[in-house]
Amino acid sequence: MAEITGIYTASHTPVMLNFPDRIPASLRMEVFDAYKTMGADFAAGKPQALIVLSNDHLHNFFLNNFPAFCIGCAESYESPAEHWLHAKRRTFEGDQKLGAYLLQQAYEADFDPSFSMEMVLDHGSLTPLELSGLDPNLPIVPVLINCVQPPMPTMRRSYQLGRYLGEALRAYDGIDRIAILATGGISHDIATPRMGMVNEEFDRRFIDLMESGDIDATLAYATDFVHTAGNGCEEIRMWLAALGAANGAKYERTYYRAINDWYTGIGIGRFAL
Repeated sequence: MAEITGIYTASHTPVMLNFPDRIPASLRMEVFDAYKTMGADFAAGKPQALIVLSNDHLHNFFLNNFPAFCIGCAESYESPAEHWLHAKRRTFEGDQKLGAYLLQQAYEADFDPSFSMEMVLDHGSLTPLELSGLDPNLPIVPVLINCVQPPMPTMRRSYQLGRYLGEALRAYDGIDRIAILATGGISHDIATPRMGMVNEEFDRRFIDLMESGDIDATLAYATDFVHTAGNGCEEIRMWLAALGAANGAKYERTYYRAINDWYTGIGIGRFAL
């Protein structure tokens, strides 16, 4: 039986790596310190593998084949997929045994995810890993959720995916300690006239509901109001999957700032397991 040592949520945006100087130095260091604090908390649990809940920005999938959910079952993962991202090219070690186990357990839990043995990771996965300073040799299993191309899985289905993941991981006997990192969001808009606008009201209300523990209210708010916070805010599906995996554990924000010059509401949080 494996222990989930930590479940974390963190925004991702390539602007943090590509144009860090677009915001004042004091604010930049405040944000980067918040990611490093998350990384230190993560490392204290000494996980032996990491589940990365993220989305694909049209690097692995396109309109000819775009699954709602995809589990990585590769030996390794090249990153970043974007040649323009200001990050050192890395190869993350995979955990094929854990990935294959999660795939089989998904079928038994009435989920039908895709799987990939040739997945590449883009800024969605790499940015929080890079900023948190997590162990580059830690084996990972990416679980991708479609947050880009409609139709997308519902908010409730994304939460249910997390419930299955949490149950499956706790029953796994291949290793002793596993952590989960859910990346993405919060409010931001990409390639629209609203790009650069951050809906701080949505972000704070969404985080308040996450902290309240009221799952139905959180899912309803996400469903009904995500459209007010930009097309990039669809990525809160990963946060809701983390909420499901936490199985009732209390959520607490550790950082939030609306940063228009980084185009994103930057949020970080953890579940008290």
